[in-house]
Amino acid sequence: MIEVEVHQQLRAFLREQGEPYWHHHLTMARLVARALRLGRSALLQAGAPSGYHGRYRLSYLMPLLIWQGSAILVATEAVQQRLLMVEIPRLRQWIPNGRKIRTGDRWFEGFEGLLLTTPQSWLSDRLMHEGRFPGHIPTVIDGVDDLEVWARNVLTQEIRPQNWDELMAARPADSDIIRDARVQLTRSIFQHPANPYECYLIEPQEQEILDYLFQRLEFFTSERPEREQVQELETNCLPHPWQHFGQVYQQPGQLLWADVNRQQGQFSLSCRPADVSEQLAPIWPQQPVVLIGGALDLDPEAKIYRQRLGLLEDMTSLKFSLDRQQELIQLYLPDGLPMPNTPQFQAVIMQELRALLSATNTANQGLTVVLVGDVPLKAQIGSVLAAEFGSRVQVEKTCLDDHGILVTGWKFWRQHQAVLPAPFLLVIATLPLPSLEEPLVAGRVAHYKRNRQDWFRLYLLPEALSELQRAIAPVRESQGVVALLDNRVNHRSYGKQALAALSPFARINYVDASLFTPLEELGIGE
Repeated sequence: MIEVEVHQQLRAFLREQGEPYWHHHLTMARLVARALRLGRSALLQAGAPSGYHGRYRLSYLMPLLIWQGSAILVATEAVQQRLLMVEIPRLRQWIPNGRKIRTGDRWFEGFEGLLLTTPQSWLSDRLMHEGRFPGHIPTVIDGVDDLEVWARNVLTQEIRPQNWDELMAARPADSDIIRDARVQLTRSIFQHPANPYECYLIEPQEQEILDYLFQRLEFFTSERPEREQVQELETNCLPHPWQHFGQVYQQPGQLLWADVNRQQGQFSLSCRPADVSEQLAPIWPQQPVVLIGGALDLDPEAKIYRQRLGLLEDMTSLKFSLDRQQELIQLYLPDGLPMPNTPQFQAVIMQELRALLSATNTANQGLTVVLVGDVPLKAQIGSVLAAEFGSRVQVEKTCLDDHGILVTGWKFWRQHQAVLPAPFLLVIATLPLPSLEEPLVAGRVAHYKRNRQDWFRLYLLPEALSELQRAIAPVRESQGVVALLDNRVNHRSYGKQALAALSPFARINYVDASLFTPLEELGIGE
């Protein structure tokens, strides 16, 4: 069986390399090989550090290169480049079977081999029924921590400022109606109070303006079947953004919002499903899929993750444990701090930061990262620290000195953590629970409420725990210190789940230079 051959070849290859390797390589490789042979779907959680480095990739590349049938590997362009330049050449020297490998956004007629494609190409084909990839071909999808984001991006329909001019050019007889609608929307949207996110959910009066525009242009009428409405959109010589937007924006469960550029006085309209599970569910039975990610769910069966992605109930699910010796962190979690929503929080956080930074100065360790989700608080902390520590402090910049202090939000850290040095101290001001003040978050929560679903357990908490595990992944590499200053972890029911997401860790409740002594010198984790 292919499982036996994959096991033998990978074990021999790893021994020949003589390098430290991920201790679950052989198990994952056998599972991927089994999925290819049986055509049975699987969901594999490799763990945050492994997902951060992609160390598990040899585990699916070996069976894909040995497998004699056709297969598709879905990965981002950055991952594809790494595979094609480094990982695949190493393995092909070991297994010189001449297996054909190609990249592209569609399947090639008569091709029998391994095709590498991007998540955007594969999901667009499956969700939009474009027919570029045949069904029944085994498909491995890497990095599915971002699968929901990829799907939302593919399903998002946009009307940009230039699309209004295109619409007037396509329908000159209706230019007055189009211009009036644009002016009314601009006036209404720009009356919303400014917020840090520069986006706003569309209000009922703005929805009425859009409805009136669509009806006057005969995009659709409620009396005609949806198929006839779509046909009219396609035959009215309308620009594609308006066709696509008009087809979906009034469907149930859509999230409709405006992104605003106040300096230019312009806005863009966007809509997408608040919940993508309904759209994704039909694509999984079309072919066997192996979904591989880092930290998807605390539950080994990944029940909440599978529910949110509409995944098959009978697929194999496995979660690999972290190595306590190699991936243990030191966790500083003080008790008695003010809660994040109290006036005293900022002052106490600054005291804790000064104590931690003083200890790192004494220990002469490397990069310190301060993660602050609240936008105003991030700016305030950055200003205060810059006044005290000078140019060492940078707010969301990648040019840092050896002992720099990076103050950043969660999004910036997630995008750049792979290219920055692993921090020896990561300070987390608050748990990364999505803020209800952010319009798109509020819109999704409202969707869960309308459907009488537990919006905190199904949405906010899973988002926070996934973000938390991904954020601390580089710290595990250096076996550094994570300081979590959110006292809700100690006093809220979901605190236990947050601690489970941080595990394995050695908990400490003091701050001095010895806190930043490498764990092997302290004898911890042995």
